[in-house]
Parts: sequence; C-alpha cells; structure tokens
Amino acid sequence: MQEWHQFLQSSSNAVIEDSKVIHFVDPTGKLHASKDTIICDLSHLGLLELDGADAFTFLQGQVTNDIKQLSGNNAHYTGYCNPKGRLLALFLAFSHYNHIHLQMPKELVESIAKRLRMYVMRSKVVITDVSESIIKIGLCGNDAATLLSTLFPAVPLTDYELANSENGALIKLPGKAPRYEIFTNPSYAKVVWNALKEHAKPVGALAWELLEIQVGIPDVILKTQEEFVPQMLNLDALNAINYKKGCYTGQEIVARTHYLGKVKRRTQLAHLDTAAAPLVGDDITDTNKQTIGKIVRSAQAIEGGYDVLAESRLENIEEGIYWNGLKLSIKPLPYPLDEA
Repeated sequence: MQEWHQFLQSSSNAVIEDSKVIHFVDPTGKLHASKDTIICDLSHLGLLELDGADAFTFLQGQVTNDIKQLSGNNAHYTGYCNPKGRLLALFLAFSHYNHIHLQMPKELVESIAKRLRMYVMRSKVVITDVSESIIKIGLCGNDAATLLSTLFPAVPLTDYELANSENGALIKLPGKAPRYEIFTNPSYAKVVWNALKEHAKPVGALAWELLEIQVGIPDVILKTQEEFVPQMLNLDALNAINYKKGCYTGQEIVARTHYLGKVKRRTQLAHLDTAAAPLVGDDITDTNKQTIGKIVRSAQAIEGGYDVLAESRLENIEEGIYWNGLKLSIKPLPYPLDEA
C-alpha cells in the first residue's frame, strides 16, 4: 500500500493522512474533460478474502444475508452480529473466482478476521487480509460507464451487478449518478488511475463518504460496534437480511424484531446546518435532551453544513431530533422503510 500511496502522491499530488487520501492538490489548475465525474482512492476500506472448500457454508452461518446467492456476478450487503444480534460489522460481500470478499472499514479488519477464525474450527476455510494487495478505486459520474469500457471488457449496468475480468472486478453501486467500485492489482491500478484521472476529478475519501450517505448506506466502525441491531440501520430495506436462510449468529434477535413487532428505531438521512463536524457515534437527543440515538455516518455537504445518517427512535422524528442542540433537517431516503 505504501507503493500505491507514493504513486498517488507523485502522479496526482495526493495528501494522505493515516492511510487515507484527504484531498488532491492541483497546482496547474487543470480543467478536467468531465467535470461531473470523480475518481477516489478507497484505501481506507479493508478487504478480507475467504477461500477454501467450506468458505460459503462457513460464512452462511455467520452473517445476516444469504451468501449462497453470491454467484460471481453480483454483490450484496450483509451484517455480522454478536450473539445478542448487535452489529459488529457491515460487509459489502461478493465472490470473485470462487473466493469470497468482505469489504469493511480498514480499522475493523484485524478484529473481524480474528473473530471469524475463532469459529472456523475444522472447516476448510482460509481467511486472509488482502487490503494491501487489492487496490480499490471509486468512480462516479455520468461518463463513468463509458470511461470504464476502455479499461475493462464488461461494465455492469444494474446496481450491485459485478463484472469479473483478468484485471479485476467492477461493481456498480447505487447513486444518483452512475457509481462504480474497481478492484484490481497494484500494477493495473496505476494504468486505471492514469487513464481515468484525465477525464475525472480526483477527490478525497470524504467525497465518497458523502455519496454513501446520500444513498442511505450505513456503516459500522469501532466506535459503533454493538450499538445497533440490523433493522436499526435499515439493513432489511437494503436487502441485507435474508429471513429464510437459516441460522446464523444473532439470528434469533434479528428474526424476532422482524416477526414479532414494528421496528421502532430507524436510520434517517438528514442535514445539519453547522460548521462543526458531527462525529460518528455522537448522541442524538430529543426535545428534552434525552439520548435517543447515534450519528451513523457524517460528511461535509457540498452546499455547506453536514449530511448525516442518524439512527433514532421513530416516535421522536415528527417532534424533532437534535445533535448538540441543533435540529436535524430530515431528508427523504432513496428507498422505502417498511414500518408494518
């Protein structure tokens, strides 16, 4: 990863802090051919690889979604819970040439790998951290598919569709504009970056975070582990829970929430008109300043202030929910929530 970051610094003037690209300096003031297309290094995301004859069967008993539906042509989100049904991680999962890959914040990779290995026992499964050996790049904009077609033999057209090739994998992600994640080796990553940066503006990690927030994708980090059951983060609405797949860790709690009553807590998309940054894990309060939830994700909005994903009790939404005394302006999510 050090070599990749050195490449980004030398080729694109990347400013990097704690293994995360903060922004890019463009001393020439160069205009990009496609102003509405952005390219982003995603080194701040980690990646585990599960290999072996029992990999699919093993993971099926660990996570909320049906791993057997990963055909090599698709990706999906899936939660990983403790026995009490509280989320330890949220994965973007996909299979690539019979390996399973689980993407999550890099800070979680070591502990999640250690926990998964505890349950492998006699199963034929090898769990490897491939965060450094597989480069991850995000691309978003109206010209994204056209640009990718010059570098990869097939470009997916529908959300969560995956296209494999000898040079890596492409996943189409949800978004107002076409959005893709590229997974490739360090050598071809340089080819991809150099080609795309001629037509797309390099941006820092927080720009990608904003795109994730705007499409209502939650996340779990070290600070928020074991704070939420999956439905609190809308994982059911994101098709990240399969209620028919059978047993997995925490399944009883997740199923009970689904079958025995209305979901009383949800994650909302909201805006805060503030210059101070709301931090993930900060408390959300009601009108009486009682804690009723948490900030799930946060990023500076283009128009100023911050866009956030905030989990809270539904009964407080109409009256108002607050962060540091500021009322959150609730925005519509791009997917429906079933409250029945």
